[in-house]
Amino acid sequence: MLSYLHSFHAGNFADVLKHSISAHILNYLTEKPNPVFYLDTHSGTGAFSLKDKEAQKTQEYINGIAKLWNLSEQEANNLPGLVKTYISLIKTFNTTETLETYPGSPWFAQHLLREQDRMSLFELHPREFKSLLQNIRGDRRIKAFQKDGFHACISQLPPKERRGYVLMDPPYEVKQDYKTATDTLIQAHKKFATGTYALWYPVVDRYRIDEIEKAFIKSGIKNIQLFELGIEKDKAPGMTSSGMIVINPPWTLMKQAKESLPLLAKQLAGSRGIYRCEQLVPE
Repeated sequence: MLSYLHSFHAGNFADVLKHSISAHILNYLTEKPNPVFYLDTHSGTGAFSLKDKEAQKTQEYINGIAKLWNLSEQEANNLPGLVKTYISLIKTFNTTETLETYPGSPWFAQHLLREQDRMSLFELHPREFKSLLQNIRGDRRIKAFQKDGFHACISQLPPKERRGYVLMDPPYEVKQDYKTATDTLIQAHKKFATGTYALWYPVVDRYRIDEIEKAFIKSGIKNIQLFELGIEKDKAPGMTSSGMIVINPPWTLMKQAKESLPLLAKQLAGSRGIYRCEQLVPE
């Protein structure tokens, strides 16, 4: 359909979850000197202005990154590591004292990966792809393709580096995307069983998420964790929560998430905030 634009939603509570967890994974993988391959199946533009009309129309970032940006110095110093690292990265991306821009997933990888690492970015939307090329220009580590990210996830695996991270966060414009994303990651794991995979999903209809969980549990894949962060219970209209299913997560991730998600739920939504940290499939 190609009508989805993430610029309407940049910096919202779902981005806080997705990017804080993704940054932790990238930091963990780069602790060892061996090269890492990063694949982003639905890259978007890589950068967003929160002053643009699209972000201002919805202002979803106000209930997301803005609530963390405005923490006092004392509050920020007491944050758990996963949240502290995430906020530090957002402040690095902004060039002013005020919150004006928000990075997309490719920027986090571009910033955290090293000279010896490699990135493949996929974005099908013509306008988004054009902006992506502008935002990554000059970086020889990156190859960008205006192709279907689901197919790319299979075609590029296994990577020559033998260490890698695949991030999949489709727009779910088409309801079939829930099943396509799940099936694609299960196939990808068969080709590259040692890779780390993260699937982002929105919680709009809980039964769709239940089906995803059942499919991964039945897949035979070991060591799968699930994390959710929400601003309302499921019965509220619209996207009330979002989640990340992580295959082969860093051993540090669960502890960091258990320390961070309760705080994020309270900070972003007060008493209405909800979260989940679960080992969906054991090692």
